[in-house]
Amino acid sequence: MANYSPDLDRVFGALAEPTRRGIVARLSKGEATLGDLAAPTGLRLPTVMRHVAVLEEAGLVATRKAGRRRICTLQPEALATGLDWMEAQQACWHARLDRLERIVMQQDKDNTDD
Repeated sequence: MANYSPDLDRVFGALAEPTRRGIVARLSKGEATLGDLAAPTGLRLPTVMRHVAVLEEAGLVATRKAGRRRICTLQPEALATGLDWMEAQQACWHARLDRLERIVMQQDKDNTDD
């Protein structure tokens, strides 16, 4: 597995900010306009637009124009990049912990045999 992935960096970078995680959480319930996303945050529309642009660059959100409104939609397949990386890390650490457990158990057994 590569140690460097620009896609992974963009996904984690985008999700590192709480406002953007909130936008992703909101969009997981369905599409929303920029105004819908701005309302609960108290942020001005240009600020929300910048957050959405970061999410869009990471592939997490797609936007489209509908008249004067911009509609945002979650692109959940982009989350797979981060999920795949986390699952690989989890498997690695489980294997390491299993090896450590075997070593400790063997040492305990060796100490009780003396």
